[in-house]
Amino acid sequence: MYYNEESVIFYNGKFIKAAKSVESPYSQSLHYGNGVFEGIRAYNTSNGTQIFKAIEHYNRLKYGAEVMNIEFNYTAEELAKITYELLERNGLKDAYVRPLITTGADMSLLTSNKSNLLIQCWEWGKYMGDELLRVKTSSFQRPNPKSCFVEAKVTGHYVNSILSTNEAKKEGYDEALLLDMNGNVAECSGANIFMEKDGKLYTPPRGHIMAGITRSTIIDLCKEVGISVEEKHFTLEELKKADACFFTGTAAEVVGLQSLDTYQFPLS
Repeated sequence: MYYNEESVIFYNGKFIKAAKSVESPYSQSLHYGNGVFEGIRAYNTSNGTQIFKAIEHYNRLKYGAEVMNIEFNYTAEELAKITYELLERNGLKDAYVRPLITTGADMSLLTSNKSNLLIQCWEWGKYMGDELLRVKTSSFQRPNPKSCFVEAKVTGHYVNSILSTNEAKKEGYDEALLLDMNGNVAECSGANIFMEKDGKLYTPPRGHIMAGITRSTIIDLCKEVGISVEEKHFTLEELKKADACFFTGTAAEVVGLQSLDTYQFPLS
């Protein structure tokens, strides 16, 4: 699904065939989830292939490496240039890009002093599809910001997303909504959330959520066209009185909600 015999990846300074890549079985990323990644999209435009906010995404990748104490010396500009070449080598114009920094062979709980850079790309439609979503409130919470760096895309953090998605799917829903440690709405398993009430948008503030780049783009666009957006905490009960709701994220792009538990959004 993600690669074939001709697919090319970037690995530690070289372009190689994806089928020939090998990661150490003793990698700290494999054993403990100590790695960081990004999700980026490239689009085929009238001006050729354009990577959506490449510098912002790669700066966030570098932030993740920094807070996890992972050695990483590429600049965001260098990474963007590599990614454009990777897309060209794979003949892709509309694509999803997955950069990943893994840590070296080290069974201790101190960050390995070695790291690997892997960048992959493949054709991938909207992660959550184009239909309105039926969403379940998860029994799992988003991680406490005092337990980890919630704004870093650390590989191990996404066990939380897998648990919540499994739960929702098993009960016949499309997606899961998670609350934070204080019982306020946080985000879904892999995207940020906006609610609309009386013509105004609301979204949870940074601090307990992933600082989504698509989220910030939506806020900027709303300001440009005069739509009021407020970043504030709100409860599940408040959300279930909203007129409409949508998720935002690189993989999901923008997707609307039909319902949350038994509540039907009236403008869906």
